[in-house]
Amino acid sequence: MASSWNTTSPERASLCCSSVQSWQTAFVPLLTEPSLAHRYRLITYHKRGWMGSTHTPAPVSIADHAADAGALLAHLGIRRAHIVGHSSGAAVAVQLALMQPESVHTLALLELSLLSVPGAARFLQKAGPAFEAYAGGHHETALAVFMSAVSGLEWDACRTVLESRIPGSVPAALKDVDTFFGIELPALGAWAFGAADAAAISQPVLSVRGTETEPLWIEIAMLLRSWLPQVEDCTIEGAGHLLQLQRPEAVAQGLADFFDRHRIEGERP
Repeated sequence: MASSWNTTSPERASLCCSSVQSWQTAFVPLLTEPSLAHRYRLITYHKRGWMGSTHTPAPVSIADHAADAGALLAHLGIRRAHIVGHSSGAAVAVQLALMQPESVHTLALLELSLLSVPGAARFLQKAGPAFEAYAGGHHETALAVFMSAVSGLEWDACRTVLESRIPGSVPAALKDVDTFFGIELPALGAWAFGAADAAAISQPVLSVRGTETEPLWIEIAMLLRSWLPQVEDCTIEGAGHLLQLQRPEAVAQGLADFFDRHRIEGERP
C-alpha cells in the first residue's frame, strides 16, 4: 500500500492526520505558520483512497489507517513523534496511540469525531440528505450538504473557506467522493472509543475546539475531559469544525505551545 506524503525540513517531527471530510491536504495552511514550520518537521500525507495514495476496496478501518500512519513513520525513520489529527483523522491519531504507543509522544486532537456518542444521531439526521443525494448519484449536492452540516456554514461560505486556503480542494474531493461516502464514513461509524479505551492512553493530550463549532464536537470535547485526566484544552475563537482552515495562525500557535510543554527527549527549545 503506497501513501503520498510531504514533509518539511526541521528535525522535530509532527505527523498530521487529515480528516474524513475529503480535505486530505487540510493541514496545508499550517505548513507556512512560523510558530510550527520554522521549528518542526511537519509530515502530511494522503490516507489510502485519496489523491495519490493507493485506492483499496472497502472495508478500510480506522485501525488500517492507523497502521498506515505507523508504517509511514517507520519508513521515514521516525521513532517517536507528536501526532496531530483533525476530525476522523483525530480518530486515526487516537488509534495509533492505542496500537503503537511507543511511536506517539503527544496527541493533539482537533475536534475528534466519534459517532457512538448520543449527539451523533442528531448530527447524522441533519446530514441525512447528503447520504440520500449520494445514493441518487448527485455527488456535488451530497458533498455540499455534508460539508455544510459539518462546518455550520452555508455551502457558498464553506466552499470559499476551502478554496481560499486549499485551491482545487473541492474538485479533488469530488473526484474521491466514493472513498468519502463509501469507505471513510463507514469506517468512522464502525470505530469504537470510550472510557475504557481512553484509560490506556498515557500521553499528553491536547483537545482543540472552535468556539463556533457544532454541538456534536462540544459533547465530544466534554467527554474527553472526563475520560482523560491529562487532557489540556485549546479554544480557537471564531472558528467552527474547519478550525485549522479558518484560523490557522491560532491553531498553529496552540500546537506549538503544547509541543513546547511536552518536548521529546533531545529536542532543542
